[in-house]
Amino acid sequence: TTGRATTLLERSGRWSSAGCDHRKPFFCYDDKLILIRENKTWEEALNYCRQTHHDLVTISNPHQQRWVQERAKNASTPFVWLGLQYGCAARLWLWVTDYVVCYERWASGGRTEACGMSAAMTTGGQHEWVSQRKNETFNFICIKH
Repeated sequence: TTGRATTLLERSGRWSSAGCDHRKPFFCYDDKLILIRENKTWEEALNYCRQTHHDLVTISNPHQQRWVQERAKNASTPFVWLGLQYGCAARLWLWVTDYVVCYERWASGGRTEACGMSAAMTTGGQHEWVSQRKNETFNFICIKH
């Protein structure tokens, strides 16, 4: 082999290759994600992830968005639940980890700020986020320990 099989993501967001002997930082977020192809409400999905794996997935940067959307492509529903819900008392969107939303990927007109709403990612197209009523049932993505 030529030793140039390493693939890496540049700051620009473009993929490139480098020699296998070059030391580069890395992350393994993809290994921690699992798509659950079962239809559950948002609360059921949250409970399932917390009991079986770790938690519903959170997305805090574009790199994590890319990993999650790759999993979402294989879903059997038009949306997959994310670990993001609208907090009525706080009047803002919060991740299940209690983090405030910094990175966002909302579809145009897709965010409805109302009680009983959670966020889901479209499984096709641009993989943007849309508000859905918590009692809708979709596939979902858990993050593992």
